[in-house]
Amino acid sequence: MRGASIFFLLLLGFTLQVQGQQDPQFSQNMFTRLSYNPAYTGSHGQICVTALHRQQWFGFGDGAPEISAFNFDAAISPFGIDAGVGLSIIQDQIGFNNNLGANLSLAYRFEAWDGSLSFGANGGLINYSLTPQWKIPSGTSVHSTDDPAIPEEVKNEMALDLGFGIYYHTDELYVGVSSTHLNEPSFRTTDGSVQPTIGRNYYFISGYNLAIPDSKFELNPSILIQSDGSTSQMSFNTHLMYNKKFWGGVSIRTDRTLTGMIGAKLFDWVKVGYSYDLGVSELSKYHQGSHEIMVGFCFDAKTDKGPKKYKSIRFL
Repeated sequence: MRGASIFFLLLLGFTLQVQGQQDPQFSQNMFTRLSYNPAYTGSHGQICVTALHRQQWFGFGDGAPEISAFNFDAAISPFGIDAGVGLSIIQDQIGFNNNLGANLSLAYRFEAWDGSLSFGANGGLINYSLTPQWKIPSGTSVHSTDDPAIPEEVKNEMALDLGFGIYYHTDELYVGVSSTHLNEPSFRTTDGSVQPTIGRNYYFISGYNLAIPDSKFELNPSILIQSDGSTSQMSFNTHLMYNKKFWGGVSIRTDRTLTGMIGAKLFDWVKVGYSYDLGVSELSKYHQGSHEIMVGFCFDAKTDKGPKKYKSIRFL
């Protein structure tokens, strides 16, 4: 129960009021830790692949946010050093914008305080794409070129993207802090100048696995806090898991969003999940909620041949 006390103290200490973020956000954020914390890489000791797709503001019409993520990571032990390698790809579409980022991550971990502590960094490229398709009402004299702040040219720019994180976990507790876009990737604006367009985002995550005595149930509360330094948002999630195979839960975000989630683990190595967001803000009048689908699988990279045993991704 010591871990549970730490978790709830952290929750109280990091409760913040909120507005919004530059980074895209998933409701099933407990499955996308690699996307925002490179120190998570390889922490589970397996090879894992996870894919998520989010259709936000369903029924809103053209330009509604649509986000996809692909994460791959594996535990490795070069020269006897506990480490992890990974790849994270995120595509974020909203309006005329279509941003695509890909980052390679590397983490080093060691035993500490009855658990595992890891430090990780990632680096890659982020592509910023803008394809304006303005629709001017007929019968008006207004045209988008009348305002120099309204872009009309197709833009396609690429920049370096860097991140760093720290992650600690035991069998019951995990805690992590990280930052994405450390170098604040810059792109050229319509007037040819260069300015930061993606600011640093900071993350705090924590979760706890609480077994319910004399039952096959366990409770998995978790929190995610993200901030760009001026505005912050918190997501509080609670899952009830049965027999380590089926789960259902709810999430509450400080942007006035309530989420319901269900999922299952199949064949002991494949997991699938679904979430539905129901907003209670004024914007919710114009859409039918947000849908999110998750598919992932993990397995041990082991091959037995007689008395020899290997644990390396080279033998897959």
